[in-house]
Amino acid sequence: MFVNVHGYGKVNDKGVEFYHNLFAECHKRHVEPFVTLHHFDTPEALHSNGDFLNRENIEHFVDYAAFCFEEFPEVNYWTTFNEIGPIGDGQYLVGKFPPGIQYDLAKVFQSHHNMMVSHARAVKLYKEKGYKGEIGVVHALPTKYPLDPENPADVIAAELEDIIHNKFILDATYLGHYSEKTLAGVEAILAANGGSLDLREEDFEVLEAAKDLNDFLGINYYMSDWMEAFDGETEIIHNGKGEKGSSKYQIKGVGRRVAPDYVPRTDWDWIIYPQGLYDQIMRVKKDYPNYKKIYITENGLGYKDEFVDNTVYDDGRIDYVKQHLEVLSDAIADGANVKGYFIWSLMDVFSWSNGYEKRYGLFYVDFETQERYPKKSAHWYKKLAETQLIE
Repeated sequence: MFVNVHGYGKVNDKGVEFYHNLFAECHKRHVEPFVTLHHFDTPEALHSNGDFLNRENIEHFVDYAAFCFEEFPEVNYWTTFNEIGPIGDGQYLVGKFPPGIQYDLAKVFQSHHNMMVSHARAVKLYKEKGYKGEIGVVHALPTKYPLDPENPADVIAAELEDIIHNKFILDATYLGHYSEKTLAGVEAILAANGGSLDLREEDFEVLEAAKDLNDFLGINYYMSDWMEAFDGETEIIHNGKGEKGSSKYQIKGVGRRVAPDYVPRTDWDWIIYPQGLYDQIMRVKKDYPNYKKIYITENGLGYKDEFVDNTVYDDGRIDYVKQHLEVLSDAIADGANVKGYFIWSLMDVFSWSNGYEKRYGLFYVDFETQERYPKKSAHWYKKLAETQLIE
């Protein structure tokens, strides 16, 4: 970021210079940067002022985007936001991100809505200015299934959970409004949990204007969830330390996550289900035919790596990626316009609410010395990238 202490106004010239140098180095090494404007990083001053619940920050985001579009013509691919869904979820439902508010579904939806308005305004501006590159948004889209597809109550639970995490933001992106079924679900959720939304006519005017302007949709996919009907109070326990079986998720008026026994899961209770990626892509193709094209912008396995002989023998990670690439191939064969795949991640990094134990990288990082070591998956993925053959 290159904002000042106020979060808006005069830019930090050293920050601007850093990114010009970074993009130049990328192109020098034949790397095409896909640049994300916002990745869980609202400036602290604006975050403390309500983040995207504060409509003033819509204006600040659009100003920031406008500056970037003009300042960095060397960037050919822009993403407005990374993971609008998990931002609202983490801040206002689970409470694992600042400000640490739990179970406030109205704030979740309002944050989603205001961020989507910000996205739409930035996309509209980009297209009106006639910039030569492409612009889109990245959504995390965990697929939701009813535990018992023959039980209408479980089906409803899955549909409501899907609205919270997927359908509300997809409707805003590609319909330019919320469908009757989506709004009915939101109303049911708020009736059970309290709160109301501020949805304005001018919001829908800009959503409508931008719905066909997205050049691509980025999908971040790691897991799916199964939902069953639930009659009780909301309780969510976030498994942030990899203690398998310690998580809990049940929402009043929505449902409870209960995965089938036959489905594998990680130590963080993330359900490993490659078919969910296929199903999510095909849902986008069917329900939002104006999507144009898809990139898989994040996919990978968070793992407790065991560092042995200056490497990690992470066959589980290789298998995870292989299975997801196979269903991706199936989706393309079945008519989905998927144009690229980005693995998460090149090297081990700090994993937001999970600390340093949850490692995703192809390269192992010794966080004390900052030395990097290729894992078995790095050699496998290098060969895959060179040959485009899954072995």
